[in-house]
Amino acid sequence: MVKNILIFIFLVIAVVVIMNFSDHNFNRAVQACIAGSQLDDKVKFENVEEATKFCEDQISNKGK
Repeated sequence: MVKNILIFIFLVIAVVVIMNFSDHNFNRAVQACIAGSQLDDKVKFENVEEATKFCEDQISNKGK
């Protein structure tokens, strides 16, 4: 009985940790996209917000 409760508590903690760090990979991909777009002569942005929005749209569309 105690073993089952400990396993349940561990699983709940693991899910909470995974949910807190799930956005990490997306943020890293956006940062890489922004850095890569600075090297491309075809893509020019006025400000960081515009570049971030462009990269988020590009990454979101890749998954579909």
